[in-house]
Amino acid sequence: MNENNNEKQQGLQLELSQEVARGEYANFAIITHGSGDFVIDFARVLPGMPKAHACSRIIMAPEHVKRLLLALNENVMRYEAEFGQIKLPNKDQGGIKLDAFDPSKGEA
Repeated sequence: MNENNNEKQQGLQLELSQEVARGEYANFAIITHGSGDFVIDFARVLPGMPKAHACSRIIMAPEHVKRLLLALNENVMRYEAEFGQIKLPNKDQGGIKLDAFDPSKGEA
């Protein structure tokens, strides 16, 4: 067994500080990109508040964004297989109005 296979079998250990482990709640993301990187700003949009509060900014290389996209897709499929389809609210059901966001701007 070579060293690369051994590393893959052992996996990567992730160390989390207490502050990071608590996490941040975000219900809105804005994604922008240039030729060399993607910038993802996570924010909280709260009812009655005129501004969204940005809680985190992640900057990633395009290759890592593509890997994240594939990993998210795989995990959503696994989630839906176990818990059922994730339904997005439509504008007539209340909740977030999806048509309020311009998809060409990369908002989610």
